[in-house]
Amino acid sequence: MKKILISTVAVSALLFTVSCKTDFDRDVSSVVVSKGNADFTNYIALGNSLTAGYRDGTLYSDGQNESYPSMIAQQMKLAGGGTFKQPMMPNNVGGFTDLFTASGGTSFYGKLTLKVVDGALSPVPSAPGANLDNVSAGRPYNNMGVPGARVSHLLAPGYGNPAGLMTNPKTANPYFVRFASSTTTSVIADFLQQQPTFFSLWIGNNDALLYALAGGDSSIEPLTPPTEFATYYNMLISQIATTNAKGVVANIPSVTSIPSLTTIPYNPLTVAVLGQGSVDAGNANIDALNAQLYGPLNQILTALGAGERIKPLSKTTANPLLLKDESIADLGAQITLVAANSGNPTLVALAPYLGATYGQARQAKAGDLIPLTTKSAIGSNATLPPTIPASLASRGIAYPFEDKYVLTSTEVAEVNAAITAYNQTIKAAADAKGYAFVDANAKMVQLSSTSGIQFDGVKYTATFVTGGSFSLDGVHPTGRGYAILANEFIKAINSKYGSTLPFVNVNKYSGVTFP
Repeated sequence: MKKILISTVAVSALLFTVSCKTDFDRDVSSVVVSKGNADFTNYIALGNSLTAGYRDGTLYSDGQNESYPSMIAQQMKLAGGGTFKQPMMPNNVGGFTDLFTASGGTSFYGKLTLKVVDGALSPVPSAPGANLDNVSAGRPYNNMGVPGARVSHLLAPGYGNPAGLMTNPKTANPYFVRFASSTTTSVIADFLQQQPTFFSLWIGNNDALLYALAGGDSSIEPLTPPTEFATYYNMLISQIATTNAKGVVANIPSVTSIPSLTTIPYNPLTVAVLGQGSVDAGNANIDALNAQLYGPLNQILTALGAGERIKPLSKTTANPLLLKDESIADLGAQITLVAANSGNPTLVALAPYLGATYGQARQAKAGDLIPLTTKSAIGSNATLPPTIPASLASRGIAYPFEDKYVLTSTEVAEVNAAITAYNQTIKAAADAKGYAFVDANAKMVQLSSTSGIQFDGVKYTATFVTGGSFSLDGVHPTGRGYAILANEFIKAINSKYGSTLPFVNVNKYSGVTFP
């Protein structure tokens, strides 16, 4: 697990409050709560992990109790809303022991918690709390958020079939396996079966997010093409519309603005980092890397008209990570040729390796995004031919990071273009069916700004941990973050349907817990 340093200054900033007007300022002391022309009797929430209440890297009971649909449902009860049931996890840890073991310990672990590791606060995963359980006997459930689901998954028959967890590729989702009505049903079929009087729909984040978190490596997680997204989303909306229920839909925030992709800088390689805390060792390592690799590569690339790709490391400023960028021209053959004819015995010996390894290598630059999960891989060993010096095996330092470790600026643009297209589809569908609309993307822009969002004198931003709104996975909100979102949904519902549901008190919900 990555090691995230959190300073005492940052912690103090988290606890600091400012006196200013809340962004949800509205005097409701004299307002009579009413449903307007909506019917909240049977409210069903459709979506993914954000709807389920997922946070801190998993789904657990405290998070579910602070899901935004649960908060909304509590306010709806004041206007005639009914009971809101959720498929509760069996513990407050989360994770699935059996699936954790099957994954080789790489997924389905318990929730992340802040612990002191080597003198610094760091998010550490807990052991999973129990095996995958089945709670279908408690159906129906009003919260139908399924962590990991894309738009197409809500339409897929058999998405709750446990046998599909073992196929390659997997055709089922363990979180839907828990509460699906049958092995052949789909999420949307179980939704329709409940005959909702009101619904919320927030889906589509994973169609872009999973690709972004995988560093734009489509072999791991593909980016859903906008035309395909539109087809599935409109199919979903058409089926929801058959219920004649009123509802609210939300668009997709820019996933490139979340802490999971904005916390690690593109240039983290300082003298202290390269020397593992020792300035002298860092300076010595920089001298060695410049002599063995960076200097010769810069000379070769300069001769090829591409000297800006890799420059010698600096001892006075932070240095960028080294990565492979598949969008730039492959100069491998030319690098090999120049090195082989250089007359330098070291370069002649390394010539084939240099060409094969650094043909599309460059140093990271502003606009490239480094996922939080990449933190632990910086400096990790890469597999090298036996003739290559071990000093060149450090990923991101001497060996270019593979695609999955970095979301390049080109891939960022690709993701954001897709999200823009997705959001056009979502807004058009909402308008066509007359549903309330939440601009979650605009709220993320506001949260990501320096001023952030204020509620009763407390400031919330998108800064990792200390901003108060994002949990320890850097992707999902804290309870307070979900409350901010709940108020956005309530605002849209009231505006569209003439209801007067009161806002929730953001500050009463939980944030990041410090040891």
